[in-house]
Amino acid sequence: MKAIIIIAITLFTNLVAAQQTLDTIYANDKKNVALFFPEPIRQGITGADHFVFTYNREKEQYFGLLQATPGAESNLLTVTKNGQVYSYILKYKEQLSKLNYFLSDNESIGNERPARITEPQKIDVFPSDKADYYQRACSYLLRSKGERVAVKRKKGLKLQLQKMTYYGSAVFFVMEIVNRSGIDFDIDYLKVFTVNGNKKRKASHQRLEQKPIYKHQMPTSVAHGQVQRFVYVLPKFVLGDDERLEIELREKKGNRGIQLLR
Repeated sequence: MKAIIIIAITLFTNLVAAQQTLDTIYANDKKNVALFFPEPIRQGITGADHFVFTYNREKEQYFGLLQATPGAESNLLTVTKNGQVYSYILKYKEQLSKLNYFLSDNESIGNERPARITEPQKIDVFPSDKADYYQRACSYLLRSKGERVAVKRKKGLKLQLQKMTYYGSAVFFVMEIVNRSGIDFDIDYLKVFTVNGNKKRKASHQRLEQKPIYKHQMPTSVAHGQVQRFVYVLPKFVLGDDERLEIELREKKGNRGIQLLR
């Protein structure tokens, strides 16, 4: 029975590959590679035994873990709760440069159910299931080790951008505020801007705010001696050659603030 399933998956993948190029995911037997889907996983099957994809079959879960032992390339076919189908080429690699894959809706190769023509419907800008997906992804990023993309210190306060993670149509900013000023810091706002203009030339600068679509564990106050980490999710944007990033933190009922530039 298993051989029949594997043959069916291989035939299906070959048919899809003839229509579009599939992305490749690398795995080995030393580390877990995590795949995060926008909907809970209903079924996931690999085409060869030396690739193992595990996920919670009893409780709905948005992510699965992939491991591999040396062998020929294979494929992974995954179906999510809403019927969306995802297909990837799998290859073994001794050294992995990427351990986490955040997959978006537009990476799906189709739906297992045939498309039906329906009347146009009003779609929520931010559905609750997407909020749950962002919440899970943000929680995972906060559990991962922080890095140092950019940092600014001023009068005992520190604002640090630790990660910028792109996937799908969003970018995740992992940030940290440290207060060693001796006075509690009540937050009025934290805003993200893209600034257009070459710093080496005398030219006007355009400041465009990038408004978050989701905030995770954003504090309202940082007491003296506290360290607060949180995540901003923003619509995807990419900085041009003459653009830079600016993050502005301001105090409520006070004059303190930090501007972090990158």
